[in-house]
Amino acid sequence: MAGKKKSETIRIVKITDGTVIDHISAGHALEVLEILGITGKEGSVVTLAMNISSSKVGSKDIVKLEKRVLEQSELARIALVAPDATINIIQEGEVVKKTRVELPDSIANVVICPNKRCVTNKEREPIHAKYQVVSKRPTVLKCHYCWTLIEEAEIIAQFMEH
Repeated sequence: MAGKKKSETIRIVKITDGTVIDHISAGHALEVLEILGITGKEGSVVTLAMNISSSKVGSKDIVKLEKRVLEQSELARIALVAPDATINIIQEGEVVKKTRVELPDSIANVVICPNKRCVTNKEREPIHAKYQVVSKRPTVLKCHYCWTLIEEAEIIAQFMEH
């Protein structure tokens, strides 16, 4: 048993200042990085752990961003692909704030309406896509203008296309 416990130990370097995004659904950390526009070429330290065992949910992903504090709009976008994620703000090596991501009742400028005929997809119209959140689990959004529904898989696919 002792050998088994040792193999389950996870070592992830602590960060001094920045943000830890924990409890990301297993296999979705790359989507979180995509949503945040993080490529790894920015020069800041990014720690990524995928499919780690978790006593609460079986397995999860974790993303650590050194020297980066996320804005509210970024937290809302993360909630689209990782609705159970927790956000830990780290200062001088200590957690100073812990929150959960939360999808607001409406969200704008995040995804493109899949309805090609929607006014938000017309070049001459300066209207940005805006959605009402119909369901938070699973995520379902409804276009404010044409009422087209967009489901979680399509939202994730859009983030991964860029």
